[in-house]
Amino acid sequence: MKKLILSLAAFGLSTVLFAQKTAADVAKFTSETLDLGKLKQGVPATATFTVTNIGKEPLIIEQASPTCGCTVGDYTKSPIAPGKTGTITATYNAAALNHFDKHLNIKFAGVDELKSITITGDVLSAEDYDKWAAENKKAKPGSKPAGKNAATTNKLTNAKGNG
Repeated sequence: MKKLILSLAAFGLSTVLFAQKTAADVAKFTSETLDLGKLKQGVPATATFTVTNIGKEPLIIEQASPTCGCTVGDYTKSPIAPGKTGTITATYNAAALNHFDKHLNIKFAGVDELKSITITGDVLSAEDYDKWAAENKKAKPGSKPAGKNAATTNKLTNAKGNG
């Protein structure tokens, strides 16, 4: 019986000592999904995610890897101090028509798990986009057609300034 109790105690202690940090322990995103809205086919658009270091040590983003070749990711390369923010950008090429959901896998230093963030939107043909933009402009004077659903702390831009 002593051996069983000793073994359980040793197992419990080793589990605590070797517990891994998760992405949720070190980083908090303002939003994990950004909607780029309606995009004109062939006009790339970029979403910027804001990440806050909620840990006690500098946060290092090791990778921001898109899951397909139609999206390019970039990120803050320098360590992010505790309580401070960094950014991760995702640029979608908008070549294919229809709705899209594209993911980036984020790897933080010292964290084994990957964190997934998502950009979403709808790519319209030039003709359909122009119709949509004209209708939207009539309905909401002064509004910008793309990126209408983004959180205010995240930036959405598009190569031709529609965003």
